[in-house]
Amino acid sequence: MAEYESETRSVRLAGYSTSIRLEVMYWRVLEDLAQAQGMTLPRFLTALYDEVLELHGEARNFASLLRCACLRFAETGRTTTLPVRVAA
Repeated sequence: MAEYESETRSVRLAGYSTSIRLEVMYWRVLEDLAQAQGMTLPRFLTALYDEVLELHGEARNFASLLRCACLRFAETGRTTTLPVRVAA
């Protein structure tokens, strides 16, 4: 599968099942970020989602936030804090 092709994954966020559609490359970066945090990908996504709710009260476009977190990670190479906190 080409890295630019989309892949939809089902996840559970805040007790609700939802689907997130991202390009394969972003899923790979998110898996690396989760591993660097010592978390599974579902736990990592939940932590990001919870942080967004805490900071902004809502997550309007979570897929876009995930893409931005990946880009932020690529820019900084930081793995010691969650990307949402890095961007804040």
